[in-house]
Amino acid sequence: MSKIIGSGGGGGKGGGGGGGSPQEAKDNLDSKSFARVLDLIGEGEIGGLVDGAKSIFLNNTPLQASDGSFNFKDVSFEARTGTSSQTTIPITRDVATTKTTGFSTVEQASPKVIQITDSDVDAVSIQITVPVLQRLTDKGDIFGTSIELKIEVQYSGGSYQSVVSGNKGTIAGRTPDTYIRDYLVNLSGAFPVNIRVTRITADSSSSKLANAFQFNSYVEIKYDKLTYPNSALVGLKVDAEQFTSIPSRKYLVKGIKVKIPHNATVRADGSLSYSGTFNGTLGAAQFTNDPAWCLFDLLTSSRYGLGDHLVEADLDKFSFFAASQYASEQIDDGTGNGTTEPRFSCNVSIQNQQEAYNVINQMCSVFRAMPYYQAGSMTISQDSPKDPSYLFTLANVLEPGFTYSNASQRQRPTVVIAKYLDLELRDINYVEEIDTANQARYGSIIKNINAFACTSRGQAARLAKWLLYMSNVEREVCSFTVSIDSGVIVRPGQIIEIADPVRSGERRGGRIKSATTNSVTVDDATGLTVKSGATLSVILPDGKLESATVSGIFNGVFSLGQHFSATPNANSVWIYETNDILTSTWRVLEVVEQDRTNYTITASEYNAGKYNHIESGIALPKRDVTNLDIPPLAPSGVNGEEVIYENTGIARVKIIVSWTTQTDTVYIRYRLQNGNYTSRTVENSKSFEILDTVAGNYEIEVFSVSSSGLRSVQPAKLVTGNGNFFVANGKTAPPSNVSGVSLLPIDQSSAILSWNRATELDVLLGGKTLIRHSSKTTGAQWQNAQNIVVAAAGNQTQKIVPLLAGTYLIKFEDDGGRESPSPGSTDASWNNTRVTTTLPAPSQRLVIANIDEHTPNFTGVKSNTVYDSSMDALKLTVTNNATATSGEYNFAATSGDLGQVYDVNLRKVLEANSFYTATLWDSRTDLIDTWGSIDAVGSSSSNATKCNAAVYVRSTNDNPASSPTWSAYKEFSNVLITGRAFEFKAILTSSDTTQNIAVTKLGATLELQGRVESISTPVATGSSQYTVSFTNPFKQAPTIVVTPTNQQSGDFHELANISRTGFQVTFKNGSSAVARSFVWAASGFGKEVT
Repeated sequence: MSKIIGSGGGGGKGGGGGGGSPQEAKDNLDSKSFARVLDLIGEGEIGGLVDGAKSIFLNNTPLQASDGSFNFKDVSFEARTGTSSQTTIPITRDVATTKTTGFSTVEQASPKVIQITDSDVDAVSIQITVPVLQRLTDKGDIFGTSIELKIEVQYSGGSYQSVVSGNKGTIAGRTPDTYIRDYLVNLSGAFPVNIRVTRITADSSSSKLANAFQFNSYVEIKYDKLTYPNSALVGLKVDAEQFTSIPSRKYLVKGIKVKIPHNATVRADGSLSYSGTFNGTLGAAQFTNDPAWCLFDLLTSSRYGLGDHLVEADLDKFSFFAASQYASEQIDDGTGNGTTEPRFSCNVSIQNQQEAYNVINQMCSVFRAMPYYQAGSMTISQDSPKDPSYLFTLANVLEPGFTYSNASQRQRPTVVIAKYLDLELRDINYVEEIDTANQARYGSIIKNINAFACTSRGQAARLAKWLLYMSNVEREVCSFTVSIDSGVIVRPGQIIEIADPVRSGERRGGRIKSATTNSVTVDDATGLTVKSGATLSVILPDGKLESATVSGIFNGVFSLGQHFSATPNANSVWIYETNDILTSTWRVLEVVEQDRTNYTITASEYNAGKYNHIESGIALPKRDVTNLDIPPLAPSGVNGEEVIYENTGIARVKIIVSWTTQTDTVYIRYRLQNGNYTSRTVENSKSFEILDTVAGNYEIEVFSVSSSGLRSVQPAKLVTGNGNFFVANGKTAPPSNVSGVSLLPIDQSSAILSWNRATELDVLLGGKTLIRHSSKTTGAQWQNAQNIVVAAAGNQTQKIVPLLAGTYLIKFEDDGGRESPSPGSTDASWNNTRVTTTLPAPSQRLVIANIDEHTPNFTGVKSNTVYDSSMDALKLTVTNNATATSGEYNFAATSGDLGQVYDVNLRKVLEANSFYTATLWDSRTDLIDTWGSIDAVGSSSSNATKCNAAVYVRSTNDNPASSPTWSAYKEFSNVLITGRAFEFKAILTSSDTTQNIAVTKLGATLELQGRVESISTPVATGSSQYTVSFTNPFKQAPTIVVTPTNQQSGDFHELANISRTGFQVTFKNGSSAVARSFVWAASGFGKEVT
């Protein structure tokens, strides 16, 4: 099928002066072809197209616009509504035979005629061929032109009738090559048929005008004669020029005609209005979108429904009639324009075969109906407003009574998106309904649904609201078992009332012992009194539920303010209601026979106000069905205490909350300093632990919870004193002071420091034991002592420390950095946190250097440290009133060159005192009259404990005067170290920018230990001078003791050349040297390390 690029137009541009290149008009003529489509709309008979061509949509665009103009050209259609006697649509070809005419060019004076003699031919396609169509000018321009022809038909020798002429017979444009156009002529008269083609335009006599055309062939067409009875059809013929493929088709139709009640009238919107009384008779079939009668038709049609299994007599027409009345009622359409629409409409095209059960349920879902069998006929029950029809109490149900179930909230949607067919868009559209309250609480739980047979946005919205309501409000299901007397009466869809004492908290129903129309004696009315809205409901002998006001209750007898219409039977059911406790209402879902005598009834929660709530937004009425909603009293005797406990090796704090209450369950919630609440439900306990608490103000509230889950209106609050909070200290309390401190020297440089084990968990778990030393033997305080070892773990009781003269001080530090108190020396508890030592007389040593940096005035290299002449001390620099966190001081003095490498005893010299910078007069810039205290600002210096000073040394084994290699600096107090030369520095630190440290003494003492080198095996000297060399040279010449082992009378010895490395000895007797044996010993200082 050829694509038509262009048609129409009447030549090119006219001439106009001026030179220029020749112009050539566009080739805008291609062959014209048509597509033919026959669409099956559905079973018939239908109401047909709603508005003719305006109800046909090609590629979703209406064939005819609302103003009557056409959106497509050369498109024709025919429709059939699906009657049994409908005619064929001449659109599909059964046989198409192409024949040649033998004619040449058609000239104006010589029309061409063909004759059709085959009476089975329904139409003829005349093919007109134009070899070239264009006009040349004298300037060389090429333009298009036009020709006009006429086609006429003559039936059985009669007169010719024009079928193509004027615009339809005009071919305009330009083509430099062959162009073919088909003209379809439908035949409707007697045979033989002559068809004449006449040229209207004058023949061209110029070589510059090419406008000849030929009639070379034609096609005899025989259409299919199928009528497709009872099938609604639409046949389309479209010009293929406008489409690249067969266009999509949609049709807006009035659907299948169905029987409707005799007293019904179809409204313009397809719904039904009723007048008079329905007598069970159905009238003629008409189009309607009433879902009840559409379902009725589907159930009874033998052609496309269940008519082979059901007949009209099998259906309860009156239940369909009642459902139809409710469905067709006009309600607000939700557009906000004050317009209305039927409550339910059914607009659907069922296009495939499905299980009957599924189709029936889908159709019922349109109007909230439920099908079931009753007494041999099929009936439907619609969820629509109804009065209660039966009563149930524990007196007429079997064990175990009423059972309730409920789906999890997380399974219930908070957002419903309904999909429906939008007739304006002619496509699927969506409407969204949101339960904002539950969405805020549970998040967006989305449920997508298909609004079956729905073309109304309002109806789709009501369906979405209905699902939200049913999922989140009427979500509870009640099941119970009854005997045959009730089981055969109750039917699905009925509304029933239940008086359950387990839920209401009172027995409000039972069996009647005897009755009149105005007085009823019941089995038990204990505790019942007349209250506002008091009514008694009973089941009368005809099965009708009836209620009457109660004027008095005495000895189990109800006196009525009005008469029943009949006397209730003895042993029938009664229910008593008042405004404060009403029955609960339920809609029966199913009644299932369990055996020959018992039936199980399942019903869903029901609120009669839901219909107005969903359709009009009216608030749901509250139905009070229990006295268990009376809140319990708040708990009493609420107390709390903080306790430190261990968890995974860490000390933590918990608050233990305890209370006294009459309920077995409490609800407790708490938060810290206006944070988010944490809540817990506690059952069968009178206490609760809030774990891992910190210091701060806690809001702790305890509610009583009744057996029905109702909380006390007001909570009991846990508060400290008369405040509004429970003030938690957490682990802010400092540890206790250290006790039982003792020192045990183990050699000349180290000792074991011992103390009693800490008692607090936050020290034992993650805490520390801090150890400092002061050179003072009296007046030593924490702030003038310095760290000498890495802190011990909080659970330790011993630590090896350097053995130093002075005072050792110890404090505990918990895992939060809080230290034991630092009281003054008058505090007795402080005396147990220190031990004062005087070093024992050491072995003889040689002091080789006493370094004193204090004299003169700390002249070494300083980094973040400074000499303060007013304090005569070295301290950390202060910038903008903030003490530097650390600083270094490199000693001006060194050990000098010892000449050789020795083992040297080093002892630091350090005295320092921490202080608050604000305690100095010069640091206070405000007026002295405004000082609260002349001694200190904030804290006294006795509490300045965040500073420290340490002395470090580095050594080299090389000549310090050359290019020595130095070791890394390391901290020392009393240490034996090897080296030839030593350099020193001090590091001052402060972890509090308001505290500083004053170093008043700083230095080091270098000593060489005394030692003796000797031999125990005698050596022989010979008769000459004997030279002894020491294994390890001394620092200086030692004292020599020589003891001969074979001395003779008159012997003596002479020592010579005694030095640090050795000596010489000569034994003599008289003036002559003699050979002797001897041992020797050298006593001196220092041991050269080789």
